[in-house]
Amino acid sequence: MIEIMSKSHIYKLKVFVEDVDFGRVFYSRYLQYIERARTELIHEKFGLTLTQLMNEHDIMFVVRKCNIKYLKSAVFEDNLSVETAVLKKTNVRLNLLQEVKRGGEVLVSAEVELAVVDRSGSIKKLSKDFFAKI
Repeated sequence: MIEIMSKSHIYKLKVFVEDVDFGRVFYSRYLQYIERARTELIHEKFGLTLTQLMNEHDIMFVVRKCNIKYLKSAVFEDNLSVETAVLKKTNVRLNLLQEVKRGGEVLVSAEVELAVVDRSGSIKKLSKDFFAKI
């Protein structure tokens, strides 16, 4: 059983023709969808863009691990949502559950672990203020 620590973040999108191959969303596009959702989640939680986090606070979130399950395909013009929930957090790592959904139906499920690093790529601890916002 997966325990969710916080309220989910919802990112909505529509499938465009550029996303599909033989009428179905190409598998790598789901990785792009969940990346966009994480970017929006970080912006919502911190009130900063990724560029501001890097330039003003020397913080970057990088994917350390991603386990993705493809359950069903989305198709051209589907309206989708990516629901992102925090599973676990430390001051150097963030574990997320991200689900791509069509209505209430889960199409893709990904468990993503992010590491917190500085501009040089070294592990960096989040401040108490940033940690509390996640």
